[in-house]
Amino acid sequence: MNRLKTLIVVMTAAVLATSLPAFAGKAPKVITVGTLYSSSGPFATSSTSQFNGLKFWVSQVNKDGGVFVKAFNKKIPVKLTAYDDQSQTATAGMLYNQLITRDHVNMLVSDFGSVLTSVAVPIAKVHKVLLFDPTGTAAKFFTPDNQFVVLCSLPTSGKWPYALADFVIEKKIPRVAIVYSSNDFNQSQAVTLHDRLVKAGINPVYYEAVPTGTSNYSVLLHSIAATKPDAVIEFGFVPNDIAFLQGLQSSGLKFKMVFTIFSGQQLALIKKNVGDKALAYTYTYPTPPILKYNDVNYGPTLDKFEQAYKATGGKVDFLVVAGYNTGLIMQKALESAGSFDQTALRKAVADFSGKLKTMDGAFDVDASGAQVGEMLPVGQFVPQGANGVGMNIVYPQSLKTGDAIYPAP
Repeated sequence: MNRLKTLIVVMTAAVLATSLPAFAGKAPKVITVGTLYSSSGPFATSSTSQFNGLKFWVSQVNKDGGVFVKAFNKKIPVKLTAYDDQSQTATAGMLYNQLITRDHVNMLVSDFGSVLTSVAVPIAKVHKVLLFDPTGTAAKFFTPDNQFVVLCSLPTSGKWPYALADFVIEKKIPRVAIVYSSNDFNQSQAVTLHDRLVKAGINPVYYEAVPTGTSNYSVLLHSIAATKPDAVIEFGFVPNDIAFLQGLQSSGLKFKMVFTIFSGQQLALIKKNVGDKALAYTYTYPTPPILKYNDVNYGPTLDKFEQAYKATGGKVDFLVVAGYNTGLIMQKALESAGSFDQTALRKAVADFSGKLKTMDGAFDVDASGAQVGEMLPVGQFVPQGANGVGMNIVYPQSLKTGDAIYPAP
């Protein structure tokens, strides 16, 4: 009889253990979020904006008493631990390791872009720490054997040109020139665009890679002009876009269509360096805050976010939005996970994927953590007199706010 009672007690305990949330010991006094930023080097401007967005998220949740952690059924303040990687991958690798092994951060966020995220992905995988990746979009980061990375605020870069390719095909633009910087981020876009155009019977008349550090496009622009293109697509980082647009303006060359990436993400910075005239009639990927997402079911609308952020004296660009949005994804994971461990957080992300709409759009990741919900439309800058340039979204039809002016005057 005693053995039977013992067996019943053991079985009851086992049932309770499987039906109750798994608590990972005592609740911490703070939730530590570890990240890197770049105060100098080629990624400094973009990285700083993303970091500022993440910092603002920390300030907002702490103003409300912290983030609610389901595993402990309470709000816990957030502490941000951040180091400067100076845009160097070697430094970044050392500091990501430090955040995990010395600082023992609870949540890990990568620095801006694919280059600085590239060293974080394998480190997070080895240590089995979930990496919340705001903007590192290289497709190779997301593989079936790695469950420790989630892309939060952009689709993988190979998907970026889908709408761009469809726009070119629909407009029946026959002669397309593509120049791209030789890195995973830009090359993946070039390959996608090239392949989709070729499949539609449009064979690019120019398709060349240049070093990512290229700062003078004068010779390249004349080589491109010699092919008599109807559209010129330049895929690069912010310094490439600036140098390309400056070179185009000083060359005296005119093309019917010009596309660059980052004027849709960091408009103020590019306008400062190239001016409104150089941007007029060019095309880009519009992103928040140019692209307005106010139909949300989690976090602030874009309008309310801009109002709150501007009250601190800051200026909102896309990377500020991306940093804050990454905070929102972490917040939702903590609110949803039944256990305070990395695999439970990843499962929580998978569970709310496809159901979440934030000011950055629809959050939806596939089984490998790659973002598939947020797609990038095509926009065109148009002159607005004394107000400089404005943006018309010209493709797809569902987001369209104006007709494309093609060819450019």
